[in-house]
Amino acid sequence: MTTLTALRAEAARLAPELVSLRRELHRVPEIGLDLPITQALVLEALEGLGLEVSVGKALSSVTAVVRGERPGPAVLLRGDMDALPVLEDSGEEFSSTHEGVMHACGHDLHVAGLVGAARLLAARRSELAGSVVLMFQPGEEGYAGARLMIEEGVLDAAGERVVAAYGLHVFSGHIPGGVVAGRPGTLMAASDTLSARILGKGGHGSTPHLAADPVPAAAEVVLALQTAVTRQFSAHDPVVVTVGRLAAGTTDNVIPGSAELDATVRTFSRAHHGAVEERLVRVVENVAAAHGLRAEVAFERGYPVTVNDPTELARAARVTRELLGPEGWADLADPVAGAEDFSFVLDAVPGAFVFLGATPPGLDPATSPYNHSAQVRFDDGVLADGAALLAALALDRLAEG
Repeated sequence: MTTLTALRAEAARLAPELVSLRRELHRVPEIGLDLPITQALVLEALEGLGLEVSVGKALSSVTAVVRGERPGPAVLLRGDMDALPVLEDSGEEFSSTHEGVMHACGHDLHVAGLVGAARLLAARRSELAGSVVLMFQPGEEGYAGARLMIEEGVLDAAGERVVAAYGLHVFSGHIPGGVVAGRPGTLMAASDTLSARILGKGGHGSTPHLAADPVPAAAEVVLALQTAVTRQFSAHDPVVVTVGRLAAGTTDNVIPGSAELDATVRTFSRAHHGAVEERLVRVVENVAAAHGLRAEVAFERGYPVTVNDPTELARAARVTRELLGPEGWADLADPVAGAEDFSFVLDAVPGAFVFLGATPPGLDPATSPYNHSAQVRFDDGVLADGAALLAALALDRLAEG
């Protein structure tokens, strides 16, 4: 029996335990950086494995190190742990008991899968020429928990900087169940927020010439932003600006003193992510100035571009095919416009982040409720293969030395 065949078979034997953990986590979801219940469940699941375990200071993270019996480098595996402020409507028998909070993005599967990888690797210390850092991370959903864990030293938890990092994310749609998908280079977009307040002078709607109306200026800003991204950035490396909020005034015949807008900004390369702030802020300020008004603009940096190292992505594709068969891997043609804070890890060390299809049996991936939906459901039957894949990636990289 080959190493990968044995690994997958052992993961399958762990499956009932991993499913049970996943469902327990699903019942008690927590939001943000402080996840005491989730942290306690993770610590309990790691007991008895002989790992070097530590917890975070600024957040309720868990870091565990699997030490191999032979010297070598260190690699990192990550699983995020937090949930979303969503009122669950999935109909699952193990639905959330915390009203208004739900594991709607599948992070409960990520945690259970990483626990599975920990068990598989702990049983193979004699095969490990090096160490594996297990990164159980809070606060992926907008709190930049990965960045905080990096600041607290997760990349050096084994005593030296990890040489590679791997992670996966389950999808409840788009990708067939059990299929792993990825692409080299940009996998996911950067996400930033632009907020602006156009300052004018209020007045009566019948005499706009006596006021300084911010409303048409704000409307022009919305259109100018759309023009800017098509004229200042290559169509082959797009920038997407969506104004999600535009607000002004209280009634029809009063010119307000100000108008406000908020926009999400998505970029797909590190170059454009670096350039977009100056260019868009300039557009807002100068459109307002052209109307004799002033603009207060804030540009909040969110998550950077998630960029897969080509060599490590090729490793992920090869290992997946060897583990799951040729049909287990799919190449993604285009990046995903969502953002992910594993990007902070991949900015620091080479690695690969991949997607694992977890569409429930009987549902069409094209139409099944998607991640973040109150109706979303995930097939926890993929847990064993996800755990085996994470462990296999660590074993393969450490074998390289």
